[in-house]
Amino acid sequence: MVRDTKSEIFQIKNCPKPTGEVNHHEGVDSLLKLMADYGQKFYKTHENTNLGGPTGLIECSDVVLVKVNAQWKYRGCTNSDLVRGLIQRILLHPDGFTGEVVIFENGQGGGSLDCDTMWGRQYTDTGVHANAEDESHSFSYLVNQVFSDDRVSMYLLDPVRETFIDKDDHSTDGYRRTGEVSYPCFITSKGNRVELKEGIWNGSSYDDNLKLINVPVLKHHDGCGVTGAVKSYYGILSMADGWRRERHYEKLGAHCGEMIAKVRAPDLNILDCIWVTSVKWAGYPPENTKRLDQVLASLDPVALDYWASKHVLYPIDENMEHDPDEYQPLRSYLSQVRDMVNAEGGLSGREVTMDESVINVISSIIE
Repeated sequence: MVRDTKSEIFQIKNCPKPTGEVNHHEGVDSLLKLMADYGQKFYKTHENTNLGGPTGLIECSDVVLVKVNAQWKYRGCTNSDLVRGLIQRILLHPDGFTGEVVIFENGQGGGSLDCDTMWGRQYTDTGVHANAEDESHSFSYLVNQVFSDDRVSMYLLDPVRETFIDKDDHSTDGYRRTGEVSYPCFITSKGNRVELKEGIWNGSSYDDNLKLINVPVLKHHDGCGVTGAVKSYYGILSMADGWRRERHYEKLGAHCGEMIAKVRAPDLNILDCIWVTSVKWAGYPPENTKRLDQVLASLDPVALDYWASKHVLYPIDENMEHDPDEYQPLRSYLSQVRDMVNAEGGLSGREVTMDESVINVISSIIE
């Protein structure tokens, strides 16, 4: 396969603090505008608009899964202000949004969309601590209080992570095994039957109106160096599927690559760099985190993680574990993902990459 274009990474700097008075997030709005300016429009519409066009991403009837980090709280989970702004943008589809936005996560037994987890005993209290200007604004708060709309729902996969179903079961919430990974199948609050690999089950066949937006937070992770777009998405699988030991960490990259190449690749990766955690992964205590007020995005999760590790996380404290050129476990993990995805045809016919000569970073600063 010949790479004929560069992997584009879009970067917004100096994102202002949201006021909470409106659901828009200026960083998200600026990011989507920047992408549209370079031909990657957010809305799929018949007519060309500022953010829409015939080749856009989100159709008005889509079921849009928003994958967040919710195994942790404080700065260890995805910024919910950012997620709020993303959902608001989806609901404002110019053709009138009639689908469903689903915030979802598998915390492998420790997740919480209420942002009150005590997973791993990393925290000192059981309270709600969202990664937001107002710590009470958890993911469930967004769904139940901010939007309170049947087009916005949530699904925590933890309770069904040990339930495994066969290919003909379209009613049980649980997981299907495929190869050395697994993927979720569940019914949303609005009644949509999501089967992640195949699409939306309509009772007799699959519809293709399923979109996946991966919204991780950038942070350190022992063993592999960094959690970003790739590792966060791979967290969707169930660790109860029989391959847990191999994933820590010998075959981590291969299994991440299998999820992307053979189950479903995210349609868009948005990397939350509002607060970045350079020590541990829990986003706590405060001295382990640094406010950068940045948002990044790319269709290529490997390029995104490579570049963000090297140019966003590593400069904070020059921890060698965040340099993909120097830290072998991180480089090996990302290389395994790259090789697996490219062996299966890449993404949209293009190779994913760790080669900076074919990565084009497009930046904008909010004044």
